[in-house]
Amino acid sequence: MTVPADKAALLAAMRDEYRRLRAVLARVPPERAFARELDGHAKGSRMSAADLLAYLLGWQALVLKWHRLEREGAAIDFPDAGYRWNQLGLLAQKLYRDYREIGDWARLCAMLDDSQRQVEALVEGFSDEALYGRPWYDKWTRGRMIQFNTASPCRNARGRLAAWLKTLGQVRAEG
Repeated sequence: MTVPADKAALLAAMRDEYRRLRAVLARVPPERAFARELDGHAKGSRMSAADLLAYLLGWQALVLKWHRLEREGAAIDFPDAGYRWNQLGLLAQKLYRDYREIGDWARLCAMLDDSQRQVEALVEGFSDEALYGRPWYDKWTRGRMIQFNTASPCRNARGRLAAWLKTLGQVRAEG
């Protein structure tokens, strides 16, 4: 994936990666979506496809939260209150827990669709200058921070799910 350098490229990357992820999500058997059969984000941990969706939902929620706090003039704790960038595995575990009570695969997918629309609308509201003209957090532009937490994790999730789905196909073929 080419690193977006303007609003149009960022939106195109977000939409393309999400469209491709959605195609893979449609292949997930709902009866297996909550089984912890994938490697988790923390070393030695396991997660389900539903946990992976929770992770994506959580990061999109954080992007929206950062911008809400900025609009309110409040301090932003990056990546989230109580977590540092070197604790992303712990943050992933929290994100899984945040959505754990949702036991319906279709509902989780619909929630991700809605969240994706909200983040796209957020990006639509910024100019190229606001997205890429200056650092927003540390050395990173606003657009790069959004891309890091939307298009990039969608691409990663798609790869993880596609690999897992291949193993399910092998299990079914053998069984």
